[in-house]
Amino acid sequence: MEVLGVKHYSRRTEKAYLHWIRRYLEFHRRRHPRLLAEKDVNRFLTHLAVNEHVATSTQNQALAALLFLYQHVLQQPLDRIEGVVRANRPKRLPVVLTRDEVAQVLNSTTGLPRLVVSLQYAAGLRVLEALQLRIKDLDFAAGELVVREGKGDKDRRSMLPASLHDPLRRHLDQVRRRHNRDLERGDGRAPLPHALARKYIHADRSLPLGCAILLLVLPLELALGKMVFGRLPSSSGNRRIRTEQ
Repeated sequence: MEVLGVKHYSRRTEKAYLHWIRRYLEFHRRRHPRLLAEKDVNRFLTHLAVNEHVATSTQNQALAALLFLYQHVLQQPLDRIEGVVRANRPKRLPVVLTRDEVAQVLNSTTGLPRLVVSLQYAAGLRVLEALQLRIKDLDFAAGELVVREGKGDKDRRSMLPASLHDPLRRHLDQVRRRHNRDLERGDGRAPLPHALARKYIHADRSLPLGCAILLLVLPLELALGKMVFGRLPSSSGNRRIRTEQ
């Protein structure tokens, strides 16, 4: 876990890698991975394809986790792994919604879920990218937003459509009022990435446009003994869409 954190892997990647490393060890009856070699990795990956019928992307993720384990954790890089039975990659046509179908999805949601789904559609954001937006990442004047640490740990700019300016401003007003009430109680903190909480002691409480308070918030929840801003579950937007399909 420490090595994953040092390399700034996303939390989802950390969780996935730990899952596959655990599965790998259980498959080999908890033998120490230093005692296992390329043929053992081959057996595990082949088992996933032949017996568990996993998708190609799943098998590739398991392989990436094991390569990370041997190269970065054990400092014991693997040689070329040959003869692995690869999972089949079925050819599928992408599902593209019409404008009417997009409107039906948007109209089926309300409140914060609607704001999240609208950001995903209009700005081309992934679910977690929309949920992790911070106030400082919005530029209403330029009609832009900044995605921080997106896929591949890369930042990028995207459009901020004028149709979302008013809904976002109304939401920010609610966040400001709630934040001020929380500060009066000694709460109102937001989680900060990496070591920023130590570097900027009061940044987790500030709310100007240069702040680091999470934009999309739910009622306060208890975390690490402090009241902090919570986030919408990353599955909430996807659940709303699936329900309407």
